Amino acid sequence: MNLQPTVLIVDDEKHTRDGLRTLLENDYDVYVAPDITGAMNVLEREQIDVLLTDLRLGSEDGMTLIDRALKMPRPPTCIMMTAYGSVEVAVEAMKRGAYDVVTKPLNLVKVELLIARAVRGRTLEQENRALREQIDERYGLENIWGDSAALHEVLDTIRQVAPSSANVLIEGESGTGKELAAHAIHNLSRRNKAKFVAVHCAALSPQLLESELFGHEKGAFTGAYERRIGRFEQANGGTIFLDEIAEIDTSTQVKLLRVMSEGRAFERVGGNQTLHADVRIIAATNKNLEQMVREGKFRDDLYFRLNVVRITMPPLRERKEDIPILVRGFLRHFCAADNKPLVDLTPDAMDALLTYDWPGNVRELRTAIEHGVVMATGPKITLRDLPMAVRQSARAKLPGGISAQAFGEKTRPLDLHETEKKLIAQALAATNGNVTAAAKKLGISRRTLHRKINEMNAASAEANIKDHRT
Repeated sequence: MNLQPTVLIVDDEKHTRDGLRTLLENDYDVYVAPDITGAMNVLEREQIDVLLTDLRLGSEDGMTLIDRALKMPRPPTCIMMTAYGSVEVAVEAMKRGAYDVVTKPLNLVKVELLIARAVRGRTLEQENRALREQIDERYGLENIWGDSAALHEVLDTIRQVAPSSANVLIEGESGTGKELAAHAIHNLSRRNKAKFVAVHCAALSPQLLESELFGHEKGAFTGAYERRIGRFEQANGGTIFLDEIAEIDTSTQVKLLRVMSEGRAFERVGGNQTLHADVRIIAATNKNLEQMVREGKFRDDLYFRLNVVRITMPPLRERKEDIPILVRGFLRHFCAADNKPLVDLTPDAMDALLTYDWPGNVRELRTAIEHGVVMATGPKITLRDLPMAVRQSARAKLPGGISAQAFGEKTRPLDLHETEKKLIAQALAATNGNVTAAAKKLGISRRTLHRKINEMNAASAEANIKDHRT
């Protein structure tokens, strides 16, 4: 693996190749070739960052080499050398995709600077590409996990609204993924090459929020020692996400309404110059804005401008069929982050996750899985590895301490087993053998009850075999 940037020098004159190699080899991994055939052999074998080629390669043409090099899966940055320093040659080379053109006899200092600049630009481009891929991976629809009907409805709406310029209001409880949905809308929109700028409205006082949104001029208020560019200006061409929009005060509501009704026009605090920003507005709230409008706590005209398209993120308790999918995704993430082998959950642990109401929604589930990965000492996350709230909820829904040992309590296994058997037998007797009704009476799922019955039947059969042998 190359630790230094790579440069390929192509020239049919040996002294030129050797001279450039001597000049560059301390800072770059340098390859040389006398013609197009040799150059293509290197390009197909090595990952070249910069191609420095002469225009005349004997009977061949350096333009042809540039054409072929730029069609490769990861093309190099191409620089043309020529003794024919005409404007026409330079223009033609740039049209073909050359980064720059240098004339012979070569100014070696200029060549060094040009290659260094080309490498810096290439490195920056690669870093930007990697960052975009990370952002897409984090915020793309493929990482809004789940297969429930409620989630599919949300995803369909996101796909439908994203290409438009319409304002979007995202409602939902805390932890349901409102910001994730906002990022997905931005990334699927025509604005995805520009910025996504998030503002958490509840975290700032009214004066600070106004400055945060619209910026301020130097001296606008005490502590304003220099001009500040606001979030609307920063998001020009992209998307601004106003999280917890219900928390903004009346005066800021008025200013925001003006921005939305007058073509995104605003002034910085303490300024008198009218500015414009081409931004799409996505707002989010965990409160009922419609109710706040009725109560006079939120302006109805602002509400209607924000609420062009409304998306309601379902709470996790209403899409519990998505929990196993979410759990698998979080397990992969946290096991990789902690360099642990991919673990699984015991049936009791998964049952506890499925029966818990998740007041903190997906965010709480994510934290619970991280807790489990950290606390697990074996190949599986057990009930005792989950957070206390999940364990207590599971215990409350399993009457009589059916799984007390799983909670880490010091209980004799025989007592646990017998108690569990008695409770299940009593429930089945009370419901005339109806497994569904018995499971409901015990506060566990039908699947869990079936599993426990099968386990007890298997244990009973094994005990009978042992008795028969003795």
